[in-house]
Amino acid sequence: MITARVHKYGREIVVAACDKDLIGKVLRDGDLRLEVSSCFYEGEDVDEEKLLNRLSLATIANLVGKRTVSIAAKHNYINEDCVLTIAGVPHAQMVKI
Repeated sequence: MITARVHKYGREIVVAACDKDLIGKVLRDGDLRLEVSSCFYEGEDVDEEKLLNRLSLATIANLVGKRTVSIAAKHNYINEDCVLTIAGVPHAQMVKI
């Protein structure tokens, strides 16, 4: 299951999405630290189709988790070569220019 939340900041539409089982976890790997906070990531439960819809609207996306990141990569929203792994968990960001 994936959860996604849409945040609006001025003209920016930020989509925060993650594998739902990661909510509340803090990922650490050396100097890297990523908090998968419910207030930023948790929103509506989405399937692949809804996630792709949200990503199509996004100007910025923050994605965490194997399922979430793999869907974004499969549909060319992110480049797999740019995926960062923190504590074994994929993390990617997207910015539309």
